[in-house]
Amino acid sequence: MYLLEPDGLETLLAILREKGYRITGPKLRDGSVVLGTIDSTASMPRGIRDHQGPGRYRLEETGDDSWFSYTLGSDSWKKLFFHPNKPLFNARRDGGLLQIEPEPVRESLQALIGVRPCELQALAVQDRVLAKGEFVDRHYAASRKGTFIVAVNCTVPGGTCFCASMGTGPKASGGYDIALTELAADGGGRFVARAGTGLGERLLAATACGKADKGEIELERKLLEAAAGKMGRTIVADGLAAALAGSHDHPRWEELEDRCLACANCTMVCPTCYCYTVEDSTDLSGATAARTRVWDSCFTADHSYLHGGSVRETRGARYRQWLTHKLSTWHEQFGSSGCTGCGRCITWCPVGIDITEEAQAVCGTAGGS
Repeated sequence: MYLLEPDGLETLLAILREKGYRITGPKLRDGSVVLGTIDSTASMPRGIRDHQGPGRYRLEETGDDSWFSYTLGSDSWKKLFFHPNKPLFNARRDGGLLQIEPEPVRESLQALIGVRPCELQALAVQDRVLAKGEFVDRHYAASRKGTFIVAVNCTVPGGTCFCASMGTGPKASGGYDIALTELAADGGGRFVARAGTGLGERLLAATACGKADKGEIELERKLLEAAAGKMGRTIVADGLAAALAGSHDHPRWEELEDRCLACANCTMVCPTCYCYTVEDSTDLSGATAARTRVWDSCFTADHSYLHGGSVRETRGARYRQWLTHKLSTWHEQFGSSGCTGCGRCITWCPVGIDITEEAQAVCGTAGGS
C-alpha cells in the first residue's frame, strides 16, 4: 500500500495523458457533479459535499480541501461504453443494389478517475450482460478494452446509498487498476493507494511518496468501517429475490400507479439498466438511410408493445417489472443482482419513490430510513 499526496494525483493524470489515455472524471456543472473529460485536477471539484434524499440533490461547500466528500451525481460510467446514442449502420442505394455499411468498431484508451465501489460492481454487471454472454455487443466490448480505472473508496456515504447492504461497498473489492481512500480526517488530499493490476502498481510506484504507514492504514480502516455504518438506506438482500418472485399480485403495485410518473428517470440514471430500441431514418430522396441504437426504458408503454397493444399497460405494472427484474429475476439471468445500491433511482425520482421502501412494502425484507 502506498501513500499518495495531492500532487501525486496530478502526476498520475499527467502520466496517463502521456500514455495516450482520454481521461474522464468528475466535474461541476449546473449545480451537480457530472462526468466529463478532464485535463488535470484543476478540472475536478474540491471541498464540496452533496446532500441527497428522495427526489432531492444539493451541493454545499465543506470548507476543507477534500477531493471526494461527495458521492454520486446523475451520470454513470455506462454512458462511455453503452452509448446513449449509437449509430449501427448506414444504407445507400447503388444503382439497383442496397449497400449496407456497418458502423466500424472503435477502440480507445480511456482512464476513469473517481469510480466508486458500487459503480465498479455496476460495470462488472454490464460486462456480464453485454460482453461475456452468448451475444456480445461488439461496440461495448471494444470501448471497454484498455480501460484504466482509478477507484475511490467511499468514506462519506450519501443519504440514498445502500451499497453496504448489497455487498458492493464502501470499499472496492476488485475491478480497478488503482484504488484510493482519502484520509479526509487527516486534512484531506492525502490517499492510501492500492494497486489492482501490474500497470497500476507501476504507476503508483512512479507517483507515490512512499509506503503508507500503520497509522495511515488504521485510519483508512476506521473511515471505511464508519462509512459502512452510516448508509442512508438499508435493504435486506437475503431472500429478497425469492420473496419478490411471488409478489405479482401484491396491492402495492396498484398503489404505485398513482405515484409513478413513468418518466424513466430511474432507468436513465441506473448504472446497470441496458434497455434500448432502434430508430431508422432516411433522407428525403430515399437514397440513404441509417439505423441508430438509443437508450430506452421499460417504463415506456411502447417498450412492451406487441401486436394488439402494450403488455404492461399501467405504470404500476411497469414499476413492478423494473423492480422485480432488478432485484429478483436478474439473478436467474446473470447470476447476480441488477442493483448495486448506488441510490440514484431514489435521488432522481421526481416524486421520491424509494426502491428500498417499496421492497419492504412488498416483501417485508427491507427498510429505508
